[in-house]
Amino acid sequence: MRRFGEPPDADRRYRRRPGVYAVLRRGEDVLLTHQNEPIPEFQLPGGGIDKGESPLAALHREVFEETGWRVGNVRRLGVYRRFTYMPEYDLWAEKLCTVYLARPVLAHGPPLETGHSAVWTSVAAAASLVASSGDAAFLRSLRG
Repeated sequence: MRRFGEPPDADRRYRRRPGVYAVLRRGEDVLLTHQNEPIPEFQLPGGGIDKGESPLAALHREVFEETGWRVGNVRRLGVYRRFTYMPEYDLWAEKLCTVYLARPVLAHGPPLETGHSAVWTSVAAAASLVASSGDAAFLRSLRG
């Protein structure tokens, strides 16, 4: 599995965190989420899979919470991992990130997740905006 970001520190314990993330494409634009805290950054909508939850159920839930959109035509693009500190959980994590391509179908309103906003931008701009180099690689692959 491809790794993005810093290599793991051999002296540190990491907790494995499976997650799902969506590239929400509409024409030449994609829908990102901007998170204000704990670190302001643009991200692909998504997040962790809760215990007992299927990956697709988690994807639909996370996208809705972070963007206010319902999605359809979900297709798996691939997976990567990264080792990172998650300040909101005070946790060093090995994140296993499964990325899906999906079509935004219906906006229900603003994001439910506090501190998040939904932002439309071009695929090209999105690749340079997102904080994760793994997310950026999947966005660049869509440009052909």
